[in-house]
Amino acid sequence: MSKIFVFGSNLRGVHGAGAALHARQNHGAIYGKGIGRHGNSYAIPTKDYQIQTLPLHSIKLHVDTFIRYARDNPHLRFQVTAIGTGLAGYKHTDIAPMFRDAPDNCELPYEWKQILGELS
Repeated sequence: MSKIFVFGSNLRGVHGAGAALHARQNHGAIYGKGIGRHGNSYAIPTKDYQIQTLPLHSIKLHVDTFIRYARDNPHLRFQVTAIGTGLAGYKHTDIAPMFRDAPDNCELPYEWKQILGELS
């Protein structure tokens, strides 16, 4: 089963730091492509074309698109990083609830599992 690295990106696709840089160097993310699957990576925008943080409702739309993609591809395993909580500046409690309906083929960060009550 292929593992896809899911990271926070910007709409311009400048993967220059953090998990985005890791995705470009190790998982096939493509410079200039800030949305969707490329190689063994999936970009979820948390910043706009000017590299300014997107509002939560905009991030949620991109997360919903990702969740549909994950559901449509049950043969893939998605390693979801804590998007939006690094350079974008949001708290885990802001972002984790967006992933409440993520399918079982999504591996969520430990902090998010705690927030979502998935840990005993």
